[in-house]
Amino acid sequence: MDYIPLEKNEYFSECDKTICELGYKLVELQVVPQKGNVHITAVITHSDSSKDIGVADCSKVHRVLQPKLISLLNVSEDNVYMEVCSPGLERNIKNAAEFGIFKGREIRVWDKNVSDWVRGFIVSADETQVTLKVEEGTEKSVAFTDIAKAKFIHL
Repeated sequence: MDYIPLEKNEYFSECDKTICELGYKLVELQVVPQKGNVHITAVITHSDSSKDIGVADCSKVHRVLQPKLISLLNVSEDNVYMEVCSPGLERNIKNAAEFGIFKGREIRVWDKNVSDWVRGFIVSADETQVTLKVEEGTEKSVAFTDIAKAKFIHL
């Protein structure tokens, strides 16, 4: 799994700062120009990993984020289609940089070294590995290069 800093997206840092003030974190931001229009998809989560995202949360962020992006992109409101959504119950983690955002969340990672799923709560993550609490008092670190895929666990 690759670690790509989220700030590589030129609008990510400014948008994340804007929604952090509301108590949310930006997980993913896609800005795609399409035939004179702009299609924007923003995936958000609560700053508190124990809380879920609902329609009211997405609406709240949409109302604040859309004007910000219209200003940053220097486009007309008529030319922007924007969608704000939650990461979902069983999100596939696409970028290793997301592990830090979901600290405290239960996940499972496919460790190529053991050819099996490793399940646990995210304790910490940096640019090279994620540390999971796999049992009470036991932690396991897995290098991103050893992760084939990772998913949320939803019961």
